[in-house]
Amino acid sequence: MSDSVSSILSQIRSYQSQLGTRALEPLPNPNAVDFGQPAVGKPASFSETLNNALQGVNNTQKEAGALAQAFELGDPRADLARVMVAAQQSQVAFRATVEVRNRLVQAYQDVMNMPL
Repeated sequence: MSDSVSSILSQIRSYQSQLGTRALEPLPNPNAVDFGQPAVGKPASFSETLNNALQGVNNTQKEAGALAQAFELGDPRADLARVMVAAQQSQVAFRATVEVRNRLVQAYQDVMNMPL
């Protein structure tokens, strides 16, 4: 489990380094979570990056819910495969968010327990 958390953190660090040098390029996967784009010429702060990530996860969950509801109502454009893929993407994004939160809380607790 800690390997997956380390992997997620390394991906976040690589995204942050990309944000510091240039704006994000469009994601190739239309179903991917969008982490937003910072203002041009201004590097994104940690709180902006975290807020954009949370909004992206929220939007993914909303889209998955809307697609599931459309399938339940019989919309021919919402086939079962798309609904299942959207639900899985939403679940993975949420799990990644929870893991990042857990690591941040653990880091905070470690810092607070440091002797002065």
